[in-house]
Amino acid sequence: MDAMPIVDAHHHLWDLSKGHYPWLQEDYDPQAFFLGDYQPLCRNFLPSDYRAASHGCRVVATVHVEAERDRSEQVAETAWLHQMQARHGIPNAVVAHAWLDRPETGERLLEHLRYPLVRGIRSKPVTAASPTESVRGQRGTMQDETWLRGLSLLPKLGLSWDLRVPYWHLAEAAEVAAQFPKLPIVLNHHGFAWDRSEDGLKRWRDAMAVLARQPNVHVKLSEFGLRDQPWDGQANARIVRDTLAIFGWQRCLFASNFPVAGLRIGYPELVDSLLRMLDGLSPAQQRAVMCDNALRFYRIDIPDTSIKPLNS
Repeated sequence: MDAMPIVDAHHHLWDLSKGHYPWLQEDYDPQAFFLGDYQPLCRNFLPSDYRAASHGCRVVATVHVEAERDRSEQVAETAWLHQMQARHGIPNAVVAHAWLDRPETGERLLEHLRYPLVRGIRSKPVTAASPTESVRGQRGTMQDETWLRGLSLLPKLGLSWDLRVPYWHLAEAAEVAAQFPKLPIVLNHHGFAWDRSEDGLKRWRDAMAVLARQPNVHVKLSEFGLRDQPWDGQANARIVRDTLAIFGWQRCLFASNFPVAGLRIGYPELVDSLLRMLDGLSPAQQRAVMCDNALRFYRIDIPDTSIKPLNS
């Protein structure tokens, strides 16, 4: 585990004394959170905390994905992350937030791009609460023309899109990916295979296969936790191996989703578990999933992956 170079393609940092994070502060709501109770997250998580959590793993670079900071502080989050990088060496790339259906969308994107680590945007489309419901065509959905015009700005500005939707929206996401073939897209958290019944897994695999037909889409091997359930290595291994089979190792990225994933598993245990799940790949293919694919997707420039690990 300490020999494999790791690029963590998805984690979060926050300082509750410097920024406003409603979901961690006054809007704390375990009923609405996909993992249930998340009280342990309601404290600062700084670069030193990330290093402590990942101690023993050879993390050579990280990607910070917007952490639901108050939307009036979108650019302030990006500025703060650059301060953290200057002082602590991480993150090495930033996925910022901007609403895609607002009059100020273009202006906001340009404000983010004043900061050199910004590589992409995560802006969550409006989604249905379950596979039996539909929001298709509503404002803020992936069929909203205003929202699509905002999304169209990303490839023009050299930005990628972090896609976060449950599996029942993956076919719609495939339609969007086909509309914008030059937009690099990465699906967050394996498309959330929350229904682990055989029927549920089949629906998830079928939806993933539809999305995987779009060559501009990658996927993050991340966040396998289930609501109010312990970590299940055997069940999660099935998800990882199915994802690899559907997308191919060339389009899969390791991502920790820490500190959120820490509600279910420790960082070294997560890395060790993922490496075991990749045992059917060659060493070079394993390294691609754990490191090289994220370097390429997020255009992270580091001297060499043999550099001194962050935790030394």
